[in-house]
Amino acid sequence: MMFPIRCFSCGNVIAEVFEEYKERVLKGEDPGKVLDDLGIKKYCCRRMFISYRLGKNGEEIIDEMIKHDEAFL
Repeated sequence: MMFPIRCFSCGNVIAEVFEEYKERVLKGEDPGKVLDDLGIKKYCCRRMFISYRLGKNGEEIIDEMIKHDEAFL
């Protein structure tokens, strides 16, 4: 799944800060503090970031799915 443009619950646009969030979390910063710095205050929006799965090298789940599908082509 690709990161959503808007929060599923409240509809706020959240994708505009995803790249910065991703970079900072991969550098080792605490995800909660990063979200605070980026101005993501609502718990429904925060869960969109916290629950999104990132690999250690920054791979997203869609990248894994593409590899899996290509193996069966």
